[in-house]
Amino acid sequence: MAVAFASLGTGLIVGLIFTAFKLPLPAPPVFAGIMGIFGIWAGSQLWPLITFLVTK
Repeated sequence: MAVAFASLGTGLIVGLIFTAFKLPLPAPPVFAGIMGIFGIWAGSQLWPLITFLVTK
């Protein structure tokens, strides 16, 4: 849980700095970013299933 809060804090600081200097944010649009994270999680959940089905 500490890693999640450290990541959130780092993101907040980077967001504040980039906005203060009027730079474009180094992140994808919100929906695309969320879908990318979901895709990574879903892929990690599918791999054990695929290896189980192949080795069965």
